[in-house]
Amino acid sequence: MAGKSRTERMVERLRELQMSTPDIEASAVVSVDGLSIASSLPGDVEEDRVSAMSAAMLSLGERIASELGRGNLDEVYVKGIGGYVILTAVGEEAVLTVLARGGAKLGLVFLEMRRAAEELSDIL
Repeated sequence: MAGKSRTERMVERLRELQMSTPDIEASAVVSVDGLSIASSLPGDVEEDRVSAMSAAMLSLGERIASELGRGNLDEVYVKGIGGYVILTAVGEEAVLTVLARGGAKLGLVFLEMRRAAEELSDIL
């Protein structure tokens, strides 16, 4: 991977995540302050909006988990009629956001997201 920028390496890892898990339709890495770091999103999805909402959702999830005695946040997910939005922390400074199909095998999605988050954290 020599010669590739940090962003290129992250985008490559996001694409690998989507190829390894067909239930994942799109993904992005977002800073905790809501800025896009790397993404593999379809053209009809606004990167800035995904980034801002992801950061806000992770922050709220962490606060809820902490204040209600659930310990450190593992992941946050929202289920809609058309599928899932799933977030997990990437180190201390970023969030991995994934859009998954409605019929997704969530256990597999969570497993692959954890693996990707570890690798993305190393890149960061």
